[in-house]
Amino acid sequence: MKKDIFIDTNIASRFTNPMDTEYIKLINWLLKYEKNSDSNAYLVVSKKLLAEYNRSTMNAHTDTCIGVIINALLSQGRLTIITNDQIKEFLRVYFTKKVEKQLRSNNEDRQHIPVVLLSERKYALAIDDNFVYDLTHFSGFYTRVEKRPERLPYEN
Repeated sequence: MKKDIFIDTNIASRFTNPMDTEYIKLINWLLKYEKNSDSNAYLVVSKKLLAEYNRSTMNAHTDTCIGVIINALLSQGRLTIITNDQIKEFLRVYFTKKVEKQLRSNNEDRQHIPVVLLSERKYALAIDDNFVYDLTHFSGFYTRVEKRPERLPYEN
């Protein structure tokens, strides 16, 4: 199983100037790469999420900004991209009127729900309470969503 993780833009924007040691550990884990190893990290994204990352760090020019991390992961084949077609199909199947009425997150974040739920481990870092609620209460799926990196066993 891939050691994949979804990182919401609110978390990824903190990578530019990480002062928190737990974020530094997370960044180091993402960047660490061993050829032919099962311990390598994978980042789960969509085109929409990549665009959000780009907008949030447009003027960032550090070795730890999410754009640099994405480029490294992409060149190493460690970026898992959930396609627009996969997202549309997930929405068609699982987003019934009943489900949509129960969702608390905004329309922008609802597009990220399939990205997390279509990932292998269904691990996510996010700080938006409504988005976290929707992920943890989505019927038929088990997700592990945390607001802080040290609360998520991403390395295991």
